[in-house]
Amino acid sequence: MRDDELTTGGTFALAPGPAAAVRSAPRIPLAQLARAWGLAAVGAVLGAALAVVEIGFVLLLGAGALVLSPLAFWRPARRLLGRAAARSTAALVAVERARLAACFDRQIAGRPGTVRSLGYLAARWPVGIFGGFVLAVFPGGLYLAVSPLNVLDGNDPAIIVVGVVFMYLSVQGTVGLVGMERALARWLLGPSRQDLLEQRVAELTESRAGVVAAVDDERRRIERDLHDGVQQRLVALAMLLGRLRRGTDPRRGADLLQQAHDEAQQALTELREVAWRVYPATLDELGLETALRGVAERSGIPVSVDCRLAERPARQVETAVYFVVREAVTNAAKHSGAEVISVRVTQEPGAAAIGVRIEDDGVGGADPRGGGLSGLARRVAALDGRFRVHSPPGGPTEITAELPARPE
Repeated sequence: MRDDELTTGGTFALAPGPAAAVRSAPRIPLAQLARAWGLAAVGAVLGAALAVVEIGFVLLLGAGALVLSPLAFWRPARRLLGRAAARSTAALVAVERARLAACFDRQIAGRPGTVRSLGYLAARWPVGIFGGFVLAVFPGGLYLAVSPLNVLDGNDPAIIVVGVVFMYLSVQGTVGLVGMERALARWLLGPSRQDLLEQRVAELTESRAGVVAAVDDERRRIERDLHDGVQQRLVALAMLLGRLRRGTDPRRGADLLQQAHDEAQQALTELREVAWRVYPATLDELGLETALRGVAERSGIPVSVDCRLAERPARQVETAVYFVVREAVTNAAKHSGAEVISVRVTQEPGAAAIGVRIEDDGVGGADPRGGGLSGLARRVAALDGRFRVHSPPGGPTEITAELPARPE
């Protein structure tokens, strides 16, 4: 979870981000805004009710710890009491997690221990009581706003302004409550620094293993291409030259020489294709767009390429984008039955990520777990990118990737 998510998330935006200073925020439909505030109000009501339970739980736990403190010296009793306290705390925290997810659109993925969970419950109940108080101001303001209609008390019409102000403060207070709830949950229930480090180590270990597997798969493909293609051509060329060397008929020799020349040309063509698949020299010399247009020219079906980059990305990112496009186009040409393929590589000015999308109008049903696509996913993950395949039966197939332009 990023730091800016403390104040921004879902529908409520309490503090504008850096992008807000450059361009205005998109307009939110009134129905969506009303729904979000309604969920926040429900969350505040539930939070106030839970706050009462949490006050009682914390006080009961503290009193029980004082009363039963003599049993702390007996190890079985200490373990039993600790286990009971941990389970009760975990149950209350689980209810809070569900409330945050359902009402405040905030998923907490941390694994807090009992001490941090108890700290959260002890720190949250004042926030819950405050939320209930803020929400209670709204019906009071509504009462003041409609009271001059002679339906209730028939107050002076000037009281309407006071009622509207109270309602406004209640709405804004509820928005602020959402930010407080999210910040508190992230601080006390969110992943700790140790959790983040462990997660990062696991991701790096997985991506490293994926890169090794992808390199091994690519080596096998290169060996297969050389063995089944270039090597067979060279064997045929050697046999033709041997027959030509042993022959005595000039006319027959001319035919064999022509066949040997044709085989040599085919071997050179296939060798260039293999070299292009290993790594195209054009990528370094002329850039990504030229290399992608080379992929389009070699495809057996029409491929449109739209490459718009604000700046030239890092070399490893450029290589990853090239192989994603090449593999996706190759798979579509071989298996999808598509009639046209579109390739789009974009990077907005000032954006830190590059978006890649390959779409075809084929029959769909591509398996993301297949050797080629899973290898691409591992290659993209190694650069902290995201890879997605959407290929329902009947098509179309859409492959998207997002990679950082300058990986750290």
